[in-house]
Amino acid sequence: MSLSGFLSSRTFLKQLIFAVVMLALLIFITLKGLEKYTLHGQSHPVPDFSGMMPVRAKQIAGENHLRVEIVDSLFMDDAGPGTVVDQVPAPGHGVKPDRTIYLTINSTLPEMVTLPQLTDISLRQAQVLIENAGLQTGSISYRPSEFDNLVLNVQIDSTDISPGKKLPKGTSIDLIVGREHGDEITTLPDLKGLTVEEAKMLLNESLLNAGVILYDGSVLSQDDSLNAKIWRQRPDPSVTSELIPGSSVDLWVTVDELKLDFATDQNE
Repeated sequence: MSLSGFLSSRTFLKQLIFAVVMLALLIFITLKGLEKYTLHGQSHPVPDFSGMMPVRAKQIAGENHLRVEIVDSLFMDDAGPGTVVDQVPAPGHGVKPDRTIYLTINSTLPEMVTLPQLTDISLRQAQVLIENAGLQTGSISYRPSEFDNLVLNVQIDSTDISPGKKLPKGTSIDLIVGREHGDEITTLPDLKGLTVEEAKMLLNESLLNAGVILYDGSVLSQDDSLNAKIWRQRPDPSVTSELIPGSSVDLWVTVDELKLDFATDQNE
């Protein structure tokens, strides 16, 4: 039989139809297999593991057909030791079953940093070194000295400390600074409307210290304390505009908008 005759024969037509059907069936089976393998259309919202111990997080993950893995740790004062403080993917994110959720837990011990050499340099230099080391500038007091504005001593809770000492990250470092002239004064800034951290930075720049910090009844949580703002200070800059360096300024703090608006109106 010639080629043209075979191509037009019923046998060829049957074989062609059979081949097309088999190809379609193979494609169908492949797509179904891929859909099953990738669990197409199936997803689970990621639970919020924040504040959980790893054992509990693993249990909750298993109940949701997920897995967890601890990949990092950091130290946070406002979180329980060993509890989850971060996760990837985030809570509520849709993932497929058997997905691994990566957790960061709160370390049981704070990160330790090294105290740099802070004496015999200017106050500004010392403050920069303290911040770069992961520490905080605490109180600043002044002592008569021929070396004006030079750091003479470094203390924690009235105890002298030496450079190289290992300290928990975030520790407050108190500085004793030389003052050449006994009649030196500094301008008292108006701190109303600032957060406590903003006020401390401004006071440090003015060679002053934060004194007693009084939170009113509107401050109920850690977030409130971070977001609260100063509505009153003592001394008041409208009464006393200048102070001796090293003096303390007491702060009254609130999240009450009425108090803050009143304080702002008083300034205008």
